[in-house]
Amino acid sequence: MTSTVTTVEDRRRLARRLAGSGRGFAEQYGFRVTNNPSSLFQVLCLAVLLARRGDFRRALDSAHALPDAGWDSAARLARATHADLVRVLRERGRRGDVDAVATLLGDLARTVRDEYGGDLRRLRSAAGYDPARQRALLAALPGADGEAVDLFLREAQALWREVGPVADRRALTAARRLGLGRSAEDLAALSGGRESERFAWLVGALARVDLERRYAAPTG
Repeated sequence: MTSTVTTVEDRRRLARRLAGSGRGFAEQYGFRVTNNPSSLFQVLCLAVLLARRGDFRRALDSAHALPDAGWDSAARLARATHADLVRVLRERGRRGDVDAVATLLGDLARTVRDEYGGDLRRLRSAAGYDPARQRALLAALPGADGEAVDLFLREAQALWREVGPVADRRALTAARRLGLGRSAEDLAALSGGRESERFAWLVGALARVDLERRYAAPTG
């Protein structure tokens, strides 16, 4: 996919094709995105790991390693020892920053457990369903910088409709390169509105295009 599109109908057609899988970014890589505590916490861990610079596939492997080891919720991960976390991450190919990542994940799990009973839906309620307040509470969690918050909300917006439209840096990079627009609002206009589930699928697909450098290949 090397050329940009120009007409509105061309843009809509490409947006439909990109969102055609009916799955968001996390689901494309094997993570379920449902409004339950375990799923939301796994998406948060994925977002925090992806926000760290480095090979995104290593981040995906690390995120999958947690539920594979039985740490599929904040409460279970909070009970893991630092040594066990380091071992599991190393077994899944993580190198270099493994000790820091293990510390970060442990801190994140304990904070979500202690402050929200392991349930990020309580964070949503504590924010009064206000998107700005939700961002602030998420950003207060260990490792959840602005990029990680964007990545989490990009996925959660299909469930937490009040936060949309959210398009992260990579999704917007792909949108600009493909001629689909320059903002989340531009993309929402192509995909049925800011609260459309199809919008979440579209921005997830665009982020995947940019991460995998799939601009020269057909995307569907």
